Amino acid sequence: MIEASHLPAVAELVRIPSPAPAPQALAHDGEHLWIGSFETSRIYGLDPIHGTVFEQTSAPGRPIGATMLGDEMRFVIADGDTDDRTIRRYVPGHGFKSSDVLPCPDATGSFLAYDGTDLWLSQRHLRRVHRLDAHGAPARTIDVGKEIIGLAWSGERLYCSLWLGSKTGRCRIGYVVPSSPAPALVVVATLPFVGVSLACDGERFWTNDFKANEIVAYAIPAA
Repeated sequence: MIEASHLPAVAELVRIPSPAPAPQALAHDGEHLWIGSFETSRIYGLDPIHGTVFEQTSAPGRPIGATMLGDEMRFVIADGDTDDRTIRRYVPGHGFKSSDVLPCPDATGSFLAYDGTDLWLSQRHLRRVHRLDAHGAPARTIDVGKEIIGLAWSGERLYCSLWLGSKTGRCRIGYVVPSSPAPALVVVATLPFVGVSLACDGERFWTNDFKANEIVAYAIPAA
């Protein structure tokens, strides 16, 4: 399916400057965007309408991926010395909670999504996603088969931003349905830039145009 021809492109709706260079982690709380910069190792709360930063704080490492979990967030953080990955709790207005740290499986992980009950973690170069238990261990694994550079839930679908390489298709958008008996990747659209991280505000998807230092909202063609 990844090789299907004539895939439609996503419909770009909004493009705004990132509050910091190298926007990496991204989440949307229904009103505001939350961005983690790979370069500054800081978290920024951003009003997407006015483009103003209303909160920022240092992260305990490089922020890689993020997702909303109720009124809180979870971030994948890379250790600055070892690059080992952990999942850390962030409370808007209060910052990171040092007592709430989960190790990623095999100390590796990239992006997060929350289905309303469970946390999902992608491992980019292993090309798979895990549903995690309360201790951060894999309770279920789905092999996606392509590098995952963004993850977000919408309905029953777990959407993925996929990197195919600069010579073999670049970036595409696909999804799996974990509730199906045998989840298989369905590719639905192309993205004309490298879309790092993925978030859904209930209507639109958001991603980072990492190289342009911009944040983009877009619609995915019906599938």
